Amino acid sequence: MAKDLVVLAYSGGLDTSCILKWLIQKNYDVVCYMADIGQDEDFGKAKQKAKAIGAKDLIVEDLRNEFVTNYMLPAIQMGLVYESRYYLGTSLARPCISVGIVNAAKKLGAKYVSHGATGKGNDQVRFELSVYSLWPEGKIIAPWRLPEFYERFQGRSDLIEFAKKENIPVSATPKEPWSTDENIMHISYESGVLEDPSAIPPNGIYKMTRDLQQTEDYPCNIDISFDKGVPISATIPSGHEKALVVTDPLALVETLNKLGGQHGIGRIDIVENRFLGLKSRGLYETPAGTILHASHLDLEAYSLDREVLRLKKYLQDKMADFVYNGFWFSPEATYTSRCLQMSQETVTGTVTVRLFKGNVTILARKSATSLYNKELVSMDVAGGFSPGDSTGFININALRLKEYSRFTAQTKL
Repeated sequence: MAKDLVVLAYSGGLDTSCILKWLIQKNYDVVCYMADIGQDEDFGKAKQKAKAIGAKDLIVEDLRNEFVTNYMLPAIQMGLVYESRYYLGTSLARPCISVGIVNAAKKLGAKYVSHGATGKGNDQVRFELSVYSLWPEGKIIAPWRLPEFYERFQGRSDLIEFAKKENIPVSATPKEPWSTDENIMHISYESGVLEDPSAIPPNGIYKMTRDLQQTEDYPCNIDISFDKGVPISATIPSGHEKALVVTDPLALVETLNKLGGQHGIGRIDIVENRFLGLKSRGLYETPAGTILHASHLDLEAYSLDREVLRLKKYLQDKMADFVYNGFWFSPEATYTSRCLQMSQETVTGTVTVRLFKGNVTILARKSATSLYNKELVSMDVAGGFSPGDSTGFININALRLKEYSRFTAQTKL
């Protein structure tokens, strides 16, 4: 009797390596799927490991350009920041990976896809909502929500013991049991000792960025250029005849990651609100994303109409929630993203930034499509503005304040 085929979203780490073995023991044929989205990974070694555990095959698909072009840079264009601090590096990667794994499952004729996301986290929601949107007839095996799995494996310590018993090599140890998620946009760190929000992160935990004590002692000035809100180039250093100009999207992100990392830019340590209602503590490194978001925010303020900017702020917060909660492929996200992209028609220009000691400092900006009017705002020329008009403007706005003051004075009597 033929076995049902499962395509497993495989990271090569502790959880998915143990899940791979467990699925095989449950009498499934398993093909592992790994998306290359810029993580530091030896894919050849991962393939050997998966096959040694018992996988029929491991598919590695290079999605770096896809991730940067269709997910990361549009998120910069839309200004997506969850709860004003998190740049959504993991959240944006999940729909990108889901497209790849669904395509693989359809091609192989698989009945199921599976993943290693826990029953308390966000990734299970992001992954499964994306899969169901792309493949409504598909079925998902989520081991961490199955009693026979989570009652056997209470946590990472049990998985480590299982891995030892089954001769599965893993990098996590009881001494350093935190979890990481890495792609070209960021690295996240959570669980283990980091679950105590009062605990200071262990020394040496960060990989993409230097500690401030070890950063460069000289600043770096860069010109970041945008076309309708999308980053299109970086000129390094700014203003030099022999400056390096990077235009390829993937190379742009890689270059800014390197420079940002050298200057210690992009680290945050936050407690965030998960979709399920839990609070979690996470550490994130997003060097290029931090530089691009800061530059884009400045160019928007320079280029956009005031009321459009404020309305966009509301919509981008909603869109950030949609992405964080796993609704990238939803009708509401499609509608909102189109509105946000429409707002970017005038956000074309260049922002000069300085990278130094963990900071992104805006130095200057220029745009041919900006609404900034130097003559109108000048303190030296009238520029078509009549100062007398301000008197009526102030009087009208003062009416409400005067009436409120009279009312409160009377009620005190």
